[in-house]
Amino acid sequence: MNPQKNFASFWPDYVRAHSRPGTRAIHLTGTLAGWALLAAAVALERWWWIALALFVSYALAWISHFFVEHNRPATFEHPLWSWWADQKMVALILMGKMGEEVRRCTALH
Repeated sequence: MNPQKNFASFWPDYVRAHSRPGTRAIHLTGTLAGWALLAAAVALERWWWIALALFVSYALAWISHFFVEHNRPATFEHPLWSWWADQKMVALILMGKMGEEVRRCTALH
């Protein structure tokens, strides 16, 4: 990825790094599992589950990059933007709009 100045310039690169549907599906699974574990940790006061939520989310995301997308996760260079982009991507997937966003961002490149 190129050096980024802001989230708006980071987003298209992030989308292109998640161009395969399998990568996005694994990210979706990891992110939703992470949020579910976080909610359960708070509801059941199982505080160590917070670490489990982070582990599950990131492990699945990194597995998808290394074995499906064959690229390096953006988390290593831009951890906060990467987290925010993942939340945006999951929202777009759930709304059925991520495929359109991939087409738009790949056309820009």
